[in-house]
Amino acid sequence: MSRLPAVKRRRLSPPEDDETVTNKFYQNASQWNLEEAYAKRTKKQKAKDKKSDRLPIKTQEGKVEQAQQQEQVDEPSSEDEAAADQAEKVDEEVEEQAPEAPTEPEKPIKQQILEAKEDLARIAGMVSEDPEENISQLKSLAQLAANKNPTIKQLAMATQVAVFKDIIPGYRIRPLGDEDPKAKLSRDVKRLRHFEQTLVSCYKEYVNALARCVKAGSRDATPAQATVASMAINCTSILLEAVPHFNFRSELLNIIVSKLSSRQVDKDFVKCREALETLFQNDEDGNSSLEAVSLLTKMMKSKDYNIHESVLNTFLHLRLLSEYSYRASTNRIDKDDDTDPLPAKLKKKQREFRTKRERKQLRERKVVEKEMAEADAAVSHEERDAHQSEMLKLVFVAYFRILKQRKPNLMGAVLEGLARYAHLINQDFFGDVLESLRDLITSQALALEEFDPDADEERDMTRETLLCIVTAFALLQGQDVTKSASSLSLDLSFFSTALYNTVLSLSLDPGVETFSTATLAANKKVNAQTPAVLLLRSLNAQLLPPHAVRAVPPTLLAAFTKRLLTASLALPEKAALAVLSLVKQVVRVHGSKIAALWYTDERRGDGVFDITRTDVESANPFAATVWESEMLKLHYCPKVREAAIEVEKGIVSRRS
Repeated sequence: MSRLPAVKRRRLSPPEDDETVTNKFYQNASQWNLEEAYAKRTKKQKAKDKKSDRLPIKTQEGKVEQAQQQEQVDEPSSEDEAAADQAEKVDEEVEEQAPEAPTEPEKPIKQQILEAKEDLARIAGMVSEDPEENISQLKSLAQLAANKNPTIKQLAMATQVAVFKDIIPGYRIRPLGDEDPKAKLSRDVKRLRHFEQTLVSCYKEYVNALARCVKAGSRDATPAQATVASMAINCTSILLEAVPHFNFRSELLNIIVSKLSSRQVDKDFVKCREALETLFQNDEDGNSSLEAVSLLTKMMKSKDYNIHESVLNTFLHLRLLSEYSYRASTNRIDKDDDTDPLPAKLKKKQREFRTKRERKQLRERKVVEKEMAEADAAVSHEERDAHQSEMLKLVFVAYFRILKQRKPNLMGAVLEGLARYAHLINQDFFGDVLESLRDLITSQALALEEFDPDADEERDMTRETLLCIVTAFALLQGQDVTKSASSLSLDLSFFSTALYNTVLSLSLDPGVETFSTATLAANKKVNAQTPAVLLLRSLNAQLLPPHAVRAVPPTLLAAFTKRLLTASLALPEKAALAVLSLVKQVVRVHGSKIAALWYTDERRGDGVFDITRTDVESANPFAATVWESEMLKLHYCPKVREAAIEVEKGIVSRRS
């Protein structure tokens, strides 16, 4: 018989007493969660009781079975969500306490710049292609411009200014009122309004960013900040030249004027000055120019006129000179008409056939268009005249204050401006202006006698004297000198004497045809004129006044003619030719008054000519002879010899 295997006996634990069992029961019961277990049992029971609506399926073995319904995922309750949130907080705290994982290395700067260029090109192309559709991309450009890398920042700023120049409309966008958003608009109008308001907001942020960059690069700036500030100034100048009609023009002008308040001349300073000059030249209605002039004069006054001379010269680019340079009367105006006159009769082939009704409608339309144009022109002319009058007031106030304070480095620019705008000064101020000019010439003569080298480097006394003389005679330009001088009790003999005494000393100056050191150092472009040019301007105003030929006394003409011929012997070639050309014009106009200088038999008066006298009357010029003309015929320059012969021929022709 086979032996049956032995039954395995279960190892039993030693019996425990009742007290131990009870304690263990209570310990395990404290860890039970009866509510959770009851909820799970209820859900399982419901899942079992729930009938399946699915059809039976046939398995691969050929048996037909009921399809099992997938268990539904229970949605987490609010308590579960709170527990999950608490668990996430714990995980975050653990992550913070745990050592940081190694981050990915940053991209190289060259790669960042390359990617920024690609993004800028892509965004700029999208905006330029369809501005209304992609106007929101301007915010992406602003984000790129906020990059800390100075190279990327400069590229973004340059891209922004190009995009704004391209998409800014030719009109100013007004801000929306309180009732505008509530109004019912068409789809196209809403789209246009969205484009305009987004453009204005992004443009405002851009202008403010430019101002912040310029301010950050002004004082104690790093090289990177200075470079970004230079780019911001360049962008500001471009916007001011391209879109001065658009919104936030005042902010752009504030940036330009704040840079011009510095006396340090660099490339940014020159860029701002050229932007203002371009604005003055291209402004037609005068609104932008008036705002710029107002800001400039306020800045000058706040700085106590301690500014660079070239800033004051920007006033010479105002359109006041071109608008008010023509003389007019009650019945005519001396202004060139650029429009070519139409032919009286067109050829028959060029005429367009129109019916009688069409011709009548065309005549009526032309009448209406003419009336509309006249109305618009009247309004625009009135507005422009008001702006120009206010500009003149601001400019003259600045000139007179500087003239009163006698700023050494600004006197040349002020005198040049007064000489250019003298015909626009009110006659009531003639006396005060001439008195100031007379005092200035006297102080300059004393300074030249004392010869202070330091003052001579900072100021060109001879040039300022000539500018004072030019200004004095330009005040009476276009008027009857005798009538104006008599009615206003103006004495111009002081300026004639000063000019008479300047001719000989200037002819002995070796730099009469070159610019002074101060002029070259200042890099002037407006009033950079040689002493010879200023001398000829003064002599032309003295000897050949425009409307009062007979008002020049013969003694004055003879004294100046004698002195000019004497100075021609010492002057360089070009200056001598210019002086002889002026003498030729004087001979042609006043030949009968000064013919006695060439012919002794027509001499009037006795005595001896004294060339050293400072007074014109006491020099006795008619007692002299112009022997200098014979010396000029032997000059080394053939052109000077020909000019001297032409002067003598003019005297002979006038006598005959």
